[in-house]
Amino acid sequence: MARILITEDEDTLRMFVARALRLDGHETHEAGDGAEGLEKLDERTFDLLLSDIRMPVMDGIELVHQASAKFPDLKILLMTGYAEQRERADDLSTKIIDVVQKPFALPEIRRAVSMALAGTRSEAA
Repeated sequence: MARILITEDEDTLRMFVARALRLDGHETHEAGDGAEGLEKLDERTFDLLLSDIRMPVMDGIELVHQASAKFPDLKILLMTGYAEQRERADDLSTKIIDVVQKPFALPEIRRAVSMALAGTRSEAA
């Protein structure tokens, strides 16, 4: 299956998503902010970056810019609970697969990740 980096500052949500994706057979790695996520991207190859947009230190938007510049083939899926953050991601349409709206149910994030790995946009997002 896929190696996925989950970058999310909310510990509970990050662990919830990681556990759900491991149920699908994926290998998950976690980071608490964009700067830590970028460090982890430098350490190994990932199939997908799943990142929150709003985080301390480095937000998901900046992470997308830096990650896509360094790793142009990396698939990126963003998540946010804020409408204005989703609008900020609109200019990233060439760099990301989609934006998943929080809160989401387990089947929704699993489906969005599956579709992102396939390179298609999620209808639920």
